[in-house]
Amino acid sequence: MEIILKENVANVGFKDELVSVKAGYGRNFLIPTGKAVLATESAKKVLAENLKQKAFKEKSIIEAAEKTAAKISKLELKISAKVGPDGKLFGSISNADVAKSLLDKKIEVEKENISIPGKSIKRIGSYQASIRLHREVSAQLNFELQPEKK
Repeated sequence: MEIILKENVANVGFKDELVSVKAGYGRNFLIPTGKAVLATESAKKVLAENLKQKAFKEKSIIEAAEKTAAKISKLELKISAKVGPDGKLFGSISNADVAKSLLDKKIEVEKENISIPGKSIKRIGSYQASIRLHREVSAQLNFELQPEKK
């Protein structure tokens, strides 16, 4: 089933994108919740016109995302967490914790756009997260988990 997304949907696509999904997912979830519309011929023509108008505005958004990506790539983030005697964390570090640490550095990123290998981290050490700032721009963030100072 072909649909046009009205907003960003995780693991499906971005706003104003034409995607194929299983019929049940589209009919029972995406369309009733207003996240997508059925991709009819007239809807595709309206989408094409909207994308033409957005192309000019999109350039400035992409440039801003690339500046943020460059800033993130240079950043060396250190996250403190409570650690047991064997180096295991009490709890875990997830994309929400990374987003909060980035916000402390005055970089605002939605936690849904941060992907950490394995979804959560349970040991101290150095890790890398992938951050999607735009459908065409993503950045790699190197961060280190260190024990909380007492």
